[in-house]
This record gives sequence, C-alpha cells and structure tokens, in this order.
Amino acid sequence: MIQAINECDFSTAFHKMGRGEQFTYEGLKALYEYLEQLGDDIGEQIELDVIALCCEYSEYENLDEFQKDYSREFQSIEELQQATQVIMIDDTSFIIQQF
Repeated sequence: MIQAINECDFSTAFHKMGRGEQFTYEGLKALYEYLEQLGDDIGEQIELDVIALCCEYSEYENLDEFQKDYSREFQSIEELQQATQVIMIDDTSFIIQQF
C-alpha cells in the first residue's frame, strides 16, 4: 500500500521520528524535491524511510564543513559530484549521498 505525501508530510515524518534536526528546513525541502524527481525519473515511487534517508544522506553548510568529515580533498562541488550524488540547497550548502 502506498500513500502519497506532500512536502509538509515529508518534513513532519522526520520530526515524528525524532530526526527533525538531521536536516535544515531548506535541506528537507531540497531532499523532498530530489526524491520526487528521482521517483518520476525511474518510474517508481520512493518509499519514505526516515531512518534510511538519515543514514544515506548528509547535509553540509559548505565544502569546508564536508571536508572535515571526509579525508579526501575536493577542490569544488563539481569534483564532489563526480564521486557521489550532490543535492544543492543554495549557492554553498548541499546534501550528499554518503559514500
């Protein structure tokens, strides 16, 4: 059984699971939009599993913050995009698919 959700439901699900601080408001919006588009692209609906999404994706304020978590140096977002999925939130902040 599949239940369609909107952006508000998506955000609420994170808060109900105690994961409301895992992503910023803008980050949750960007992740929701990405997953909606991904579902359309692959022709399948994406299952909402808050814990799995929190394990699979991380939000960073900028490239410097990202580099504190990863030993590999990336000189630009474009280089990072060669290694993993990058979901841009604004000009500097982004979400990555963990690798």
